Amino acid sequence: MNTILPALRARLDRFGVLLSGLCLLHCLAGVFLVGMFGIGGGVLLDPDWHRWGLALALVIGAATIGLGALRHGRMLPLAIGGAGLAMMGGAVAAGHGSAEVALTVIGVTLVAAAHIINMRRGVCP
Repeated sequence: MNTILPALRARLDRFGVLLSGLCLLHCLAGVFLVGMFGIGGGVLLDPDWHRWGLALALVIGAATIGLGALRHGRMLPLAIGGAGLAMMGGAVAAGHGSAEVALTVIGVTLVAAAHIINMRRGVCP
């Protein structure tokens, strides 16, 4: 049981990085496809994608980055991840436009970085 929680947290951290990458890809693909070709706006720009993505990011982030901070005592991943999640929340609140894109790109990059730092800190000192 003592090794199950760290292994699960590590898997969820990797899933968090994957989720951040997919979110970034979704955002950039939406900007490119809708902006350049005028296609996919109904699906790619649907606000539900952003709300569900943020909710999933909050759950995964809290479960992995928060538990990681409690386990290894380092607050850097928590601070970076919290800032990233706040920016993602700001992107959802901002609605469509350049502010949304900028906040999303910065936010998911910070969240992914926090997951990576958390994975590297997985071994307690």
